[in-house]
Amino acid sequence: MMPPRCADFVRLLPPKGVLFALGRPGGKKGPFVRRLFAALGLWTAGISLALAAVHPVRGFLPDLKFSLQGAGGAAITQQAFAGKVVLMFFGYASCPDICPTTMAQLAQVTEALGPKADQVRILFVSVDPHRDTPDILQAYVDQFDPHAIGLTGDEKSIAALARRYRVAYQIERPDPKHPDAPYEVSHSRGIYAFDTQGKATWLASDSESQEELLAALKPMLN
Repeated sequence: MMPPRCADFVRLLPPKGVLFALGRPGGKKGPFVRRLFAALGLWTAGISLALAAVHPVRGFLPDLKFSLQGAGGAAITQQAFAGKVVLMFFGYASCPDICPTTMAQLAQVTEALGPKADQVRILFVSVDPHRDTPDILQAYVDQFDPHAIGLTGDEKSIAALARRYRVAYQIERPDPKHPDAPYEVSHSRGIYAFDTQGKATWLASDSESQEELLAALKPMLN
């Protein structure tokens, strides 16, 4: 089978107009949310198939741009990472499997860069702002890599950034009467790489090998 072209791959990403839905507190998912889960599953399967390798996306995805919150509630924009190569991943701190595995993988990649690791920043963007406060998120990413930054924000800011990069996610709104009760979060997967000028350069599967990620990352460094 021939690998998909970049244009084919980008068409597998979720449409810009459909991003997420909020479930009813403490209740069963409605028909729309169930359909969204099914669609999200198809998108995720499509992305996993398309991302059999690192795919160049220059010209297909927009430049790095956001306004979110970091540790201590500090306002952080893309300007804070000018001159750095950025690896961006969407997830949430209480994710039981995919997110910690991906963060560990990215940490191994930056460690393999040696002194050049300082040229790279890992941005972990939470799609679960209800639980992931800025400080909780930073404490989470600090466990993996000193070059990692945890970013969160209000629902509107997260949705805007997800829409910009066609990230699909679904979060079941917490029940105000039981704020500590667990709830479901689902999201599409992928590692977005931006060059030192903030240009979207490539997109890789979260299950891509360390060797492939390093091969794609090294040409972006000085």
